[in-house]
Amino acid sequence: MPTPVLTATDVTKRYGSGPTRFDALKGVSLEILEGESVAIVGKSGSGKSTLMHILALLDTPTTGGVEVDGSDAATLTGAQLNALRNRTFGFVFQQFFLTAGASVLENVMLPLKIARIGSRERRRLAMSALERLELADKAANKATNLSGGQKQRAVIARALVNSPRIIFADEPTGNLDTATGAVVEDMLFALNRDQGITLVIVTHDEELAARCDRRIFIRDGLIVESLASATTEGLAA
Repeated sequence: MPTPVLTATDVTKRYGSGPTRFDALKGVSLEILEGESVAIVGKSGSGKSTLMHILALLDTPTTGGVEVDGSDAATLTGAQLNALRNRTFGFVFQQFFLTAGASVLENVMLPLKIARIGSRERRRLAMSALERLELADKAANKATNLSGGQKQRAVIARALVNSPRIIFADEPTGNLDTATGAVVEDMLFALNRDQGITLVIVTHDEELAARCDRRIFIRDGLIVESLASATTEGLAA
């Protein structure tokens, strides 16, 4: 039986106070199991990206807590949080967040540099990740010279380079055309299926969400529904 790798308990997130107060999350509890693919689905402003940022330890809840492998994230120091994020999580964002003037290889090596991996090993691991994403021939190119699909593949290579257990993908195909988006989706789900990487996707695209093992629908800062995919339900039966 898979065990929870991430647990959120009664998480709230509040911005501002008084008349300007905004409650982005209003008491969210959920578990994400090792190796599953989960879509967090909602319209703009629903709280889905806020929830992902808290689950990924990029932000802290106002109240409530997050556990990673049963350990309370609130007990970790800043340095421990940074190390945990760098070691355990990979990130794929709609906006790419590539350093335009740096080479593709330099962008992919960044998490390894943060982890203080030696330069020779950094290069070896980054080239291996680029080969898996069929981008090795672009290693020396400036990131700014890549197509949209190539940029997102470079982002996935960067997310993979530290062999993460969990990949967080926030609208990963939002800036891509339909055909390129489908290729990127296939890559992410192949990583989940073939390597057992837990996949957490934030999206408003219900077709993308339907490919996940489970869909969690969020509205106005609250989880309103959680559904297993038809495939998952069939396996459970």
